[in-house]
Amino acid sequence: MSLIDLLRMSSGNLKRRKLRTFLTVLGVVIGTASIVVMISLGLGLQKSMYEDIEKSGGLTEIEVSAEDIGGMEGQASSSSDEEKLITDDIVEQLKGLDHVVYASPVLNVQAVALKGSYQGSVDLYGMSHEALEQMEIPLAEGGKLPTENSGNLELVYGNMVLQNFTNKSGSGGYWDTGKLPDIDLAHDTLFLILDQDAYYQSNSGVMGGGTEEESSSVPKVAKKYSVKASGVVEGGIEDWNQFSYNTYCDLETLKTVLKKEFKGRAIPGQPTMKNGKPYSYFVYNSAKVKVDDLNNVDDVSSVIRDMGFQTQSNAEYLESMKKQSAMIQAVLGGIGAISLLVAAIGIANTMMMSIYERTREIGVIKVLGCDLKNIKQMFLMEAGFIGLIGGVVGNIVSIIISVVINKVVTGVGAEAGLSGGISYIPVWLVLISLGFATLVGMVAGYFPALRAMKLSPLAAIRNE
Repeated sequence: MSLIDLLRMSSGNLKRRKLRTFLTVLGVVIGTASIVVMISLGLGLQKSMYEDIEKSGGLTEIEVSAEDIGGMEGQASSSSDEEKLITDDIVEQLKGLDHVVYASPVLNVQAVALKGSYQGSVDLYGMSHEALEQMEIPLAEGGKLPTENSGNLELVYGNMVLQNFTNKSGSGGYWDTGKLPDIDLAHDTLFLILDQDAYYQSNSGVMGGGTEEESSSVPKVAKKYSVKASGVVEGGIEDWNQFSYNTYCDLETLKTVLKKEFKGRAIPGQPTMKNGKPYSYFVYNSAKVKVDDLNNVDDVSSVIRDMGFQTQSNAEYLESMKKQSAMIQAVLGGIGAISLLVAAIGIANTMMMSIYERTREIGVIKVLGCDLKNIKQMFLMEAGFIGLIGGVVGNIVSIIISVVINKVVTGVGAEAGLSGGISYIPVWLVLISLGFATLVGMVAGYFPALRAMKLSPLAAIRNE
C-alpha cells in the first residue's frame, strides 16, 4: 500500500466520524494552547527581566567603587588608603586590564538648577567623552553629547529630571500637583549652582557662620553658571531607564569649573587632609568598566577586587535569574502539560473505538494481503493527524490569547507599574508545540495500532 493510499484512508476514516474527531481534536487544542500560553508567560517574564537589565546598564558593564570618599573629609590618607581611592592612576590601570574595552572615572556632584520661579536638584555626573559614547545614551531628536573640553558646561538631562523641580512659592512640584514645571530642558537656559552651602545659607539669611575663618570661607552669594542642554534623554516623563534621573556632562570641563568655583577650598565630596586642605588631585566616586564579552565579566571583576576595590555588575544576578525563570517555566509548562495528557487519553480512546467499529474492515484488508506494517502506519497517521490539527489550531488560539493578554496589560499595566506585554511566543515555541502535539497523538495511537495488527483476520471477518 502506497503512502498516498495510507493518507487517503486515514483522512477518510477521520471524516467518517466528524463529531468524535472534532471533540478529540478539541482536547488537543485546549492542551496545546494551555502549554503554549503558560510557557509564553514564563518567557515573557524572562524577556522583561532581561530588558530591565539592559536598561540598568547591560551585562558587560562593571561598576567599580571604593570607600565613601565623602566620609573621608578631614581625614588624612595613608599610602594604603590612597591605593583604595579611585584616581586617574587607578583608572589607567583599569584601562590596561585584559578584556577591558574602556574604563572611565565618574565624578558625581550635587547641584541646584534654577529657572524663573522653579528650582530643582540635579544629580550631575561628569564622564569622559569616550564613556558617554560607549554608554549609547538614547537622545531625543536634535540632541548630542557634550563637547569635550569646551570650557562651558553643556548638559545632557535625563527625561525625568523635571520631576525634581519645585516652585519657590511653595506650590509644590510634579509629585504634589501632577503638573510639570514650565521648563523646556532642550532649549531653555538654566542657572546651575555648584556651591549649595552658599546658596541655601544666603537664602536663609545666614551669611556664613561660626568662626571668622569659617565665615570667610563661604561666599555670601553663590555663583550662578548659565548652562544649556546639548541633549535630553529620549522618553516621556514616566518612561524610566538608567539615564532618566541623571544629568551628564564632560568630565574635564566639570573639573575645570569646580577648581575655579572652590579655589583654595575643599570641593564638597572630595577627601581632605587633616589640616583641611584638599588634595592636589581628584578622587572619583566610581569608575565604569566595559568588558568585551559576558564570559569575561567574572574574571575582570575578580582582578579588580584583588586590587582592593568593590565591583558590581548585572551579570552577577543573571545566573540566579536564569534559575528562577527556568523554575517558573517548568511549573507553568507542567500545568499546561496536564491538559495535553488528558487530550492524549482522549486520542487513545478514539482510536480504540475506531478499531472496534472497523474490526471487519481490518480483517478484510488483512485477507487481501495488506502488510501488518501498513495497518500500523494507517492508525498512527490517524492519531498523528489529530495531534497535528489540534496543534495548529491550538497555536492559533494561544497567539490570540497572548495578544489579548498583552493588550490588557498595556491598557491597565501602567497603574501597576508594568510596561509592555507579559506574554511572548517565539517561533521556536510554535514549532516545538506543533511537533510535540503530533508526537503525543502518535504515542497515544501506538497501542491501539498494535491491537489492530494483532487482530485475527478470520475472527475479524466473522465479527458483526
